[in-house]
Amino acid sequence: MKKSVFLSGAAALMIFASCGGGQKAETSTTEEAAATTEAATPEYKLMDLPTVDLSQFPKDDEGWITLFDGKTFNGWRGYGKTEVPGAWVIDNGTIHITGSGAGEAGAPNGGDLIFAHKFGNYEFEFEWKVDKGSNSGVLYMIQEVESNGEVQPSYISAPEYQVLDNENHPDAKLGKDGNRQSSSLYDMIPAKPQNAKPIGEWNKGKIMVYKGTVVHYLNSDSPVVEYHLWTPAWKEMLDNSKFSKDKWPLAYELLLNCGGENKEGFIGFQDHGDNVWYRNIRIKVLD
Repeated sequence: MKKSVFLSGAAALMIFASCGGGQKAETSTTEEAAATTEAATPEYKLMDLPTVDLSQFPKDDEGWITLFDGKTFNGWRGYGKTEVPGAWVIDNGTIHITGSGAGEAGAPNGGDLIFAHKFGNYEFEFEWKVDKGSNSGVLYMIQEVESNGEVQPSYISAPEYQVLDNENHPDAKLGKDGNRQSSSLYDMIPAKPQNAKPIGEWNKGKIMVYKGTVVHYLNSDSPVVEYHLWTPAWKEMLDNSKFSKDKWPLAYELLLNCGGENKEGFIGFQDHGDNVWYRNIRIKVLD
């Protein structure tokens, strides 16, 4: 488990004052840079919660593994939890998050839902539909993280395939160039073309992750997003996002090193307080 030291801005200021007695401390540029780097690295730990044996799930002749049988939550649990949160229900063969109106994981019985197995290289397929004004997302390479004694949000360690009612949810007009609309890499790369279907209609999504290359698909065999993890371009995208080092240092560190040492993580669905449905959920593990 990775653990690092974090000094808040206030703590760093107190140390500076005590060393200098109110006068400017005599430090070299190198020492100042080192202190800045140290201050920007929060303390955290990875949680150790139950996982499942993937061999217990049905696989077809082409290697596709069914992750949801349409009847039970076998293999699924809440992010940072051992049970499925009550807001997630099985509705006519779908996984449905019942809208609470309480925002991101805001309901007492809410929270994100994950399949309890870490994946590295894969193709992940799913179908989704949203209610009017609804927001959700498919998160991948998730790490379950604690910091300062609290479970941190799933999306601070995981890229997000946005799921959204583009016509009615205000997030569609935020961000830059549509990078918060459906199937976009949230707040970083807009999906092009933007071909999400209207509310109440099923969309077919797909995410491919292979040795750092990530591709999003929506209602087509042609990619709508493609990018590469762990590269200078990935770092630049983070630097220009809401997860930048100065805005959110913990998210920056986790996303910069997305997937951790083993370059793998959980896949999950976001509870954003809105009505969303998922079905036909399956995965093919790539060597």
